[in-house]
Amino acid sequence: MTLRTDVSGGFSVRVWTAGSGSPLLYLHGLEGHPGDAPFLKRLAERHRVFAPELPGYGESSGFELIDGILGMALHHRQLVTSWGVGALDVIGHSLGGMLAAEFAAINPQLTRRLVLVDAYGLWMDDPQVPDPFVLNETELKAKKWAHPEAAGIEPSIFVADPANPGAAALQRSKNLSVATKFMWPIPDRGLRGRLGYVEAPTLVVHGTEDRLMPVAYADEFARLIPDAKVARIDDAGHLPMVECEDAFMEAVEGFLAG
Repeated sequence: MTLRTDVSGGFSVRVWTAGSGSPLLYLHGLEGHPGDAPFLKRLAERHRVFAPELPGYGESSGFELIDGILGMALHHRQLVTSWGVGALDVIGHSLGGMLAAEFAAINPQLTRRLVLVDAYGLWMDDPQVPDPFVLNETELKAKKWAHPEAAGIEPSIFVADPANPGAAALQRSKNLSVATKFMWPIPDRGLRGRLGYVEAPTLVVHGTEDRLMPVAYADEFARLIPDAKVARIDDAGHLPMVECEDAFMEAVEGFLAG
C-alpha cells in the first residue's frame, strides 16, 4: 500500500491507499492504525482502498480541533469529499466502527454500503463492556483474542527500534488517550438514537469469542439499523480480520458485491 499525507480542513492526515475499482473507506480501531495489513491488501484487490489515520493518532493532526463525535463525522466527510470519489463503501473496526456508523447516519449521500466490525458505540446493562483503558497487557489479550497466543500477529504501523524500546508503548498510550475522548467512561455518545438514520445496506461482523465487545452487541446494532444483517465469525475475537482472515473476507466481499 502507498502511504501519503493529505491536507483537509487544515489537518494533516496520513492515508494508506491501494487498489482500483469501487472506493472503500476503512476506519481503524482504538489502539492504532494497522498499516498495510494483509486484509487491507486483499480488499485492495477489488476496491480502491483509503485507510486514513484518525486525528491525534500517529502523525495525523487536528485532534484538539475536533468537537466530539459530530466533529469527527464532519472531518471524515470533508476528507472523503476531497478525494472526489463520490459515495463509497465504509468499513469501521472497534472505535472506527462507532465512527463509521456515525458517518453513515450523518452522510447517507456518501455511504454506499456499511460494514461494522466488532464496533463500539453502544452500552447495555447486560452484558456490560469492560473498560479497555484499565486492562493490563495480559487481561487485554485474554479479552481481545480467541487465542491470546496469536496476539503477536496483529498488524501495526509500529516498527521496533532497538535504540528506543519504549517508543511503541509511548505511542500506544498516546493513541489510547485520544480514544478516551469518545469511549470513556462508557462508549455511548448517543449513537443508539442515530442508528435509525442509517440508510445504507449494513453488515455487522463480529467475532464470537470477542470479550471486549460481546457478540450480543452485534445483535443490538442489527436491531437498531434498518434491515442490517449479522455475520458471526467463529473462533475469532475482537480482530476477526486478523484471526480468521479468510472467513472475514468471504463475509465482507460477499456483502459488498451484493
